[in-house]
Amino acid sequence: MREIVEKILKIEAEQARRRAGDALAGYNTGEKRHEKQLAFHKCKKRNRWVFGGNRSGKTECGAVECIYMALGIHPYRQNKKDVEGWVVSLSTQVQRDVAQKKILRYLRRDRIEEIVMLSGRKDAPENGVIDFIRVRNAFGGSSVIGFKSCDQGREKFQGASLDFVWFDEEPPKEIYEECRMRVLDRRGDLFGTMTPLKGLTFVYEEIFLNRREDPEVWYEFMEWADNPYLPAEEIALLGNCLDERELQSRRYGRFSSAEGLVYPEFDERVHVIEPFALPEEWQDNISIDPGLNNPLSAHWYAVDYDDNVYVVYEHFAAGKDIDYHASEIRRISGMLGWKTDGRGRICALIDSAAKQRTLSGVKSVCELFYERDILVNPDVDKDLFAGIARVKSYLNQKNGLPNLYIFSGCRNLIRELKGYFWGSGDVPKKTDDHALDELRYYLMSRPRKLPPQPEKSPVQLDKEKRWRQLALARRGGVD
Repeated sequence: MREIVEKILKIEAEQARRRAGDALAGYNTGEKRHEKQLAFHKCKKRNRWVFGGNRSGKTECGAVECIYMALGIHPYRQNKKDVEGWVVSLSTQVQRDVAQKKILRYLRRDRIEEIVMLSGRKDAPENGVIDFIRVRNAFGGSSVIGFKSCDQGREKFQGASLDFVWFDEEPPKEIYEECRMRVLDRRGDLFGTMTPLKGLTFVYEEIFLNRREDPEVWYEFMEWADNPYLPAEEIALLGNCLDERELQSRRYGRFSSAEGLVYPEFDERVHVIEPFALPEEWQDNISIDPGLNNPLSAHWYAVDYDDNVYVVYEHFAAGKDIDYHASEIRRISGMLGWKTDGRGRICALIDSAAKQRTLSGVKSVCELFYERDILVNPDVDKDLFAGIARVKSYLNQKNGLPNLYIFSGCRNLIRELKGYFWGSGDVPKKTDDHALDELRYYLMSRPRKLPPQPEKSPVQLDKEKRWRQLALARRGGVD
């Protein structure tokens, strides 16, 4: 037994010795593993971003990803030789102090063929500014990790053909667009690691909201608690030094504005799920927020036996007439096998404004839908603040699980939930809220859930029994 223990101790000592001289070998290999770093490396998307707080571990995974690709040793991707990529920092000073420092930490010296400096000595590259590093690739070729800074201007980012670009912090939009062109012909990768301190920028629109619906876009939030190497006492100390807005960005890596999100409870990783076949008896209702030039939003809602609500399908289109919308609602309902009344008509909720007739139309929107076999009910509760509170109650996770789940195909509802901000006068900004309006109409139409009643004690039960007996005796009855 002693021999086995001694052998294990020798193996552990050797592993520790190797890790001390090779940071890459010790990256996420011990008892403590940074699961979100691993999720980033495992993701096969070509435009990946980590929105992380300071000290969350985001920069580490960006640097390691560069080295994995350049050396041809990526554990989760198809590797190749002669790889070329860029590391993009905000300035040459930030490059030297952050990204370049991380690259040199994880890149073994015996893998380096050549270092070309912009300033400083190549025998002490950590003290200068590196132009590029040429490294030995596992497939026998040579790979190049080049360094760029945004303060060089867009022209310095033109002409190259690359396999990857790593943005260490958020670049200006014109440089991001230029780098997208650089990886186009090689079907290369863009990845970024950043703390969102600039507010609702183009990265918020392009990546977080993904307005273009790019299937290659992926993101992850990374916060202090995700970093297994950050002590709990340090987390508490850092948290006490920040106000709420700074905390959202610097701890949780979340985008924020001065006004704040209406639904900070919404978490795409929790509330958005992949579609599955629903039992027919779960089908509940359709809710519509009408629009002609503005988008018309309609969603199909289902409820399970535990009172959980599922948003299962979406119709969202602008600049179309009632004929088009009615046709799409009937088509989608038919595809879903959605319930109808005895005459084959579809029932739905709709904004009460649809009852109104205008000078430009003889009939109301309700009447037009009715003529097309869609029986819309405009008697909805439009109380804004009560509706917001109801949505929050369904999103709330304090009981461990939410009561609202959204199928991943409902992209516009998901986008609106992520980007719904308060405006002036404690009222949400009246932009991009069509899907949210009809979500409120639907949830306000549902019976209000009563909180669970505490279990009665034997004394309470005995008292109730005696009161019943007394009441029956007074009426001449018997219990």
